[in-house]
Amino acid sequence: MAESSTSAASGQAQSTPTSKPQNPALKMMGLPNIRFRLPSRNWMIFLTITGSFTAAILYDRREKRRAQKKWCDLVAHLSKEPLPVEEMRRKLTVFLAAPPGDGLRTAREHFKEYVKPILVAAALDYNVIEGRREGDIRAAFAEQIRKQRRRAGEASTVVEETTTEDIVYQARKSIGVRDEPGPKGDLVIGRHTWKEYIRGLHEGWLGPLDPPEAAPEEVTVPETPEVPTERDADTPSTPEPVEGRKEEPKGDQEKKSAQTIGPTPAYVAPVDYSSRPLPPSVPQSLDGSIPIVFPHILGFLNTPIRLYRYINQRHLAESVGRDVAAIVLASYARPYADDSSFGSDSDLSATRQNANSNLPSGDSSPDATPLAGNYEQQSQLETEEKEWHKSVHKKDESNPDKEREWLDDIVLDRRIASRMQRFVLSPEEHARAQRLDQGVEYIIGENRPPSVSFWQRMWIKYGYGEDPELAKRKPILGNFDGEDGH
Repeated sequence: MAESSTSAASGQAQSTPTSKPQNPALKMMGLPNIRFRLPSRNWMIFLTITGSFTAAILYDRREKRRAQKKWCDLVAHLSKEPLPVEEMRRKLTVFLAAPPGDGLRTAREHFKEYVKPILVAAALDYNVIEGRREGDIRAAFAEQIRKQRRRAGEASTVVEETTTEDIVYQARKSIGVRDEPGPKGDLVIGRHTWKEYIRGLHEGWLGPLDPPEAAPEEVTVPETPEVPTERDADTPSTPEPVEGRKEEPKGDQEKKSAQTIGPTPAYVAPVDYSSRPLPPSVPQSLDGSIPIVFPHILGFLNTPIRLYRYINQRHLAESVGRDVAAIVLASYARPYADDSSFGSDSDLSATRQNANSNLPSGDSSPDATPLAGNYEQQSQLETEEKEWHKSVHKKDESNPDKEREWLDDIVLDRRIASRMQRFVLSPEEHARAQRLDQGVEYIIGENRPPSVSFWQRMWIKYGYGEDPELAKRKPILGNFDGEDGH
């Protein structure tokens, strides 16, 4: 029995692989004998999924930075152009509104992430018109156009309050400061903002300068109060509590009423566009505009779509960068087309029939027809409406005839639509952008800096070195401690 157990133990010892002896130095340091081996099945699945997702994010962010750098380099030469002292830098107008069902911070982040870097690279000035609720952009843009018409000399009974912008404008005008010659432009972010932009454009140019008269309120005759008796006079008048109702503090009531106040009502309805004359100050061609895509979707069930967009931001940066570079360069602008190829025929034809059915009878002027064709403006960013939150598509049951800028169809007047222009990137500039991306060409008027290795960039980034290009631009000061120093 002893022999059999000894032979079994020796056989088991021979079958067990001997472990590699530990390094004596590591053993003396007290470190354990770590054996490298493949992870288990579950760990392999976890590392594969997380590694693939991390690699997809890193690749997407690298391509995103590469696309943004391409469009920034395309317009960077504008920042080096000299500007006379009496001229102000060219200014763009950015229209920014909170997306349906969300706050304004999301729209601001989209602007800072994809639009602002290109504007900063070109050293352009811009004015942002923000809207927190539906109708704010429409009201602000229409009022801006009406102020422009009043400055042009059109008669109006409105007494404008002097603002800081007016004081600065008059001061610059008195000393001879003028704007930089060249086309301006409007940069509209999102389909919902684009709808309000079109609505405000028509209201500003076709609407009156004076606000419309408010509808007369119904006069209610107060009931004759009862004469209090002597017994009632002695009894304190304390209102009886109503069942199911909770009294609110006065401050909360004022806050609640302030929140219910909406934007300024529209001065003119879309059905009245055809009956309104054009003002004498309207230009033959309006400032060019360009709609910027703003994909925004909410909801837990849409998580796969949101994840897909999160790891494919490079495509969004490419699309937005191309459009922003087109309006920054402003080298080519074309009128918006009037063709059925720019949208869904069924949707646009239904919109046209609904608008034409509201025209006054006997109006057969072709220039006064609000919808005489399938305008390109109607189909811009149309796919974004399908992703709006369902709460936005609900209409007010108490006031079903209330105008909704986001839900109502876009109504265009031919006289205004024909004056609108869209900035596009010319083929020459697009080819130069491709050469910049390939490294064949660099910024106009500048030499390509020498390449820096990855490790040197890390050395400079974390404060252990100095960028050689930055060192060349540092001023060289003399010796102030010498004999001739003061």
